[in-house]
Amino acid sequence: MTNPSVSRLWMRFRAANPHAPEDVPLSFHFCDTKDAADICADLVVAGRKQATASSLKELELAGLEVAQPGELFIVTDFGGKAMAVIETTRVDIRRFGEIDEDFARAEGEGDLTLEWWRDAHRAYYQRVLSGSGVAVDDDLMIACEYFRTVMTSDDGAFPLQ
Repeated sequence: MTNPSVSRLWMRFRAANPHAPEDVPLSFHFCDTKDAADICADLVVAGRKQATASSLKELELAGLEVAQPGELFIVTDFGGKAMAVIETTRVDIRRFGEIDEDFARAEGEGDLTLEWWRDAHRAYYQRVLSGSGVAVDDDLMIACEYFRTVMTSDDGAFPLQ
């Protein structure tokens, strides 16, 4: 069941953006652990995290499509509490080995270095793809999604442009 905070945040967003769709968009938390998910949600609210990276295989296994520019989503904490509305601005498909420092910084996690990004994401992909037969190596295809925070649960709206 969806946390009621998701519906409330979407209603607030629609009040500030009347042309937004009526239907509540997909809501999700980043990461696969509570601590990491909650940290990432806070980073989105703070405007530091403005990108995310999902492997194409993990999306396929979850029955999800690659996000498209203009799509809106609601980021939650691990417990499902709505934290922010984000809008996808760009998606690049790259091999794991092609991820660069700029993307690592846009993700906003850890110490913002490519080395930290590679270590953390390699471990994440190994966990979420465990048992799938997919190799987690430099050829793993990654959807590098850039987004912008357009509303947070604690302050208000950043108008859509």
